Amino acid sequence: MSNTPATPRAKTSFTPTTPATARVAATNVPGAVHASPHYATTRRHSLYGVEDRVVIDPGSRIWKVGFSGEGRPRDVFYGGGSANAAPFWKLVRAKDAAERAEEEKMLEARLETCLRSVFHDSLLADPKARKVILVEHPLLPLYIKEVIARILFENQVPSVSFACSHLLSLLAVGRITGLVIDCGHLESVALPIFAARPMFPQIQTTPIAGAQLTSHIRALLLMFATYLPPPSSLSAAISVPAANRSTRVPQEVLTDAVIEEIKTRCCFVGDALGIGTHRDPERMATPTQEDVEGSEMDFPPSDISYTESEASQSHSQSQSQSGASSQPDSEYAVVSDPRGGGGRGETASGENHLQALAAMYQRHSTATDIQMRVLPPPAQQLGTGRGTLLIPGWIRERAAELLFESGDVDESSLAETILDTLLKVPRDLRKTMASSILVSGGTAMLPGFIPRLHAEIIRAVAQPPALSRQQIRPDRPNPPAYDKYGPLRPLLPYFAILNNPSPPPVTSERAAANAGKAPAFAPACLAWVGGSLAGSLKTGGVEVPREKWDEEANQNADDEEMDVTPDSRPRTRNILPDWTRTPLPVGAPPANIQRTSTA
Repeated sequence: MSNTPATPRAKTSFTPTTPATARVAATNVPGAVHASPHYATTRRHSLYGVEDRVVIDPGSRIWKVGFSGEGRPRDVFYGGGSANAAPFWKLVRAKDAAERAEEEKMLEARLETCLRSVFHDSLLADPKARKVILVEHPLLPLYIKEVIARILFENQVPSVSFACSHLLSLLAVGRITGLVIDCGHLESVALPIFAARPMFPQIQTTPIAGAQLTSHIRALLLMFATYLPPPSSLSAAISVPAANRSTRVPQEVLTDAVIEEIKTRCCFVGDALGIGTHRDPERMATPTQEDVEGSEMDFPPSDISYTESEASQSHSQSQSQSGASSQPDSEYAVVSDPRGGGGRGETASGENHLQALAAMYQRHSTATDIQMRVLPPPAQQLGTGRGTLLIPGWIRERAAELLFESGDVDESSLAETILDTLLKVPRDLRKTMASSILVSGGTAMLPGFIPRLHAEIIRAVAQPPALSRQQIRPDRPNPPAYDKYGPLRPLLPYFAILNNPSPPPVTSERAAANAGKAPAFAPACLAWVGGSLAGSLKTGGVEVPREKWDEEANQNADDEEMDVTPDSRPRTRNILPDWTRTPLPVGAPPANIQRTSTA
């Protein structure tokens, strides 16, 4: 009995109760908050019920829900039910009207199921007694907000408050001014905020985000990873060596759940290539000629932006051409060293480029290879146990290079997105915004992401190397080289990221006062924590009560009965907040005016 731990006894004897002594004892103090006489806790109750609001952060894949006043969400789950489910919405919509209407019906059905599970499964709360704070993305389409609001009001929710996610992220770290970049699943959005007012005209977006990183990791694994199928019998597991059983990775093995686990548990962000370390901002601000020449020799001759867009295409073409010959029992010569070319007979030009890229990344990588147990494809489930996926270390370290690659006109890198936003900000606010950068979103959860982003910002703003150009006209000097971020070069000592876990040595007092001073909240939960804080302080966004929604719906229904035009349908989205509907100047005609043509 002496060896029995005391932990179970401590758990059974502990009864969690809310301390109400401090509030109830102060009876003689004017304005003191007293406990409700009908409840044992000190939580205040409103006409609808408990004043703790439900905070919902709906993403295209992952949802975060909980109650206001708490430090973290109660439940974080995939909106579709699993990691293999399709996201709720995408960046593009169907062009056909019938297909678009079908998409909206499917979206409404999925959202209704998800919102019902929020109240009845995740929170165990009554929708009639809880107000809702909806953490909305600045670029969330209006029809999605209308569908969510209609479902909530049909479940008798008292009111719905719409709050900007970037502003809530900034409030979570105790600031009201700063530049917030949200690295989500579909896109990355940078938005400057001044005095708690989002500057929506200066918003910048890029499609380089978690979705492209997922497809990039899948393409690299299909090209360079190795798969060991389970042995057909226990005797074969002992007699047949693993090298003889190694094959190329089947596409059925790399499901969305497997890629998500590899991305979240195995991958990290390495230091910048070319320049030795990003801990020395002075060296990055003035790169030497050796650094420039070394970085140019390290990279393959073609554009690196090919790695994300063409990798999956080249692999899919090779799979379609050799689909009949690639049987599960066939053996491939596994490429153990990508520097030596390839172990396959004929490779396309895209694969040659990927081999050169793999050789460069492997030369600069120090990560170790890991093994991962995965379910075999249905055609190979006759063996014993699970298959083994061998993930090269350089893929773990350098797969996230996609997020920081520059040079694409349509798809800017994350650092370029931040700098483009600073160029659009007025000059008198650039120093303030540059020293108050906040990074949020699930993609920013990769280890080493924020320090690498700071290094890429410094690297992009630093003085570009002098390019030797051939003189076209001897009588006139050559025009100066194009320097896009030249106006931001005086801000080099002031760049600072608020939630940088390992800030570099700074050279200005403003950067030293801001770099790494934010509370240690996870970047993926910053917006939800801000919504929880706003709900507890009763300072949410634009609140739409259910009475106003019902009144607007009834008025639109009456207008629909009087109007016989086929395109008319009830619209309740007029009361939803939408920053894209800016007020017209004085004297301008309304946009929905109907002009009648006269003979």
